[in-house]
Amino acid sequence: MIWQTTRYAVDLSRPQVMGIVNITPDSFSDPGAHASTRAALLHCEQLIKDGASILDLGGESTRPGAVPVSLDEELARLLPVLREAAKLGVPLSVDTYKPRVMQAALDLGADIVNDVWALRWSDPADPLDGRQLVAQHPNCGVCLMHMHGEPRTMQISPMEGDVLPAVLAFLHEAGQALQSLGVARQRIVLDPGIGFGKTVAQNFSLLARQGELLAAGYPLLAGWSRKSSLGAVASLPAGSTAPAGQHERMAPSVAAALLAVERGAAIVRVHDVRETVQALKVLDAIK
Repeated sequence: MIWQTTRYAVDLSRPQVMGIVNITPDSFSDPGAHASTRAALLHCEQLIKDGASILDLGGESTRPGAVPVSLDEELARLLPVLREAAKLGVPLSVDTYKPRVMQAALDLGADIVNDVWALRWSDPADPLDGRQLVAQHPNCGVCLMHMHGEPRTMQISPMEGDVLPAVLAFLHEAGQALQSLGVARQRIVLDPGIGFGKTVAQNFSLLARQGELLAAGYPLLAGWSRKSSLGAVASLPAGSTAPAGQHERMAPSVAAALLAVERGAAIVRVHDVRETVQALKVLDAIK
């Protein structure tokens, strides 16, 4: 199975590790650690050394309660890093929901659009449409995520009941909508959106039944890394954003990544790349 992206045909016959690069001062996991262009690029280089096969660059936090940033601010954070990271020899994903950011990133050669809004967000003052933008691009990859609500309020009023049918229906429809615009199936990956408007129990039900999401017919990306649900089940302190507190979530994050891969995820999006790559080698050895 291949994930077609702008510059690379990514082989999904083996699990791919997507390393997270937060170019933001307010990320839930590493607030401000890589906010400067130089720090972000050094982090990119380290993640590749640690074994990341894809880098995911984000200039706006979408953590629960996050306040949106302006278009100009997001572009100022993201584009200098993207311009240099494009020389590193791995596929680059851009974590954004703004069509104008997508356009600027794709113009610089970004390989993948990774959108928590699944290309649904639009600026009332701007006619540019994310779906049309992706459809008009000859071969960029795209990851469509399920999110209930929006980042500022999604955990205040999470979903109710059994979420899997709703998540599956949404993802299937989102993928089919893009295909109807001419986007080839091999360009599309889906993400169930762990932590985006779901309770702890709902997140783990999505992991337990993740195989059912494959019925949508697309590869899956799993993003469990350092999520608060892991801290909750591992009895770790809640609400900590300090580096030490996030480090405590590393072991649960690696465990969740392995379980996601065992249940069919093709890509895992992680902070702790080296440890995840090592664990996946152990998984591969028993196969």
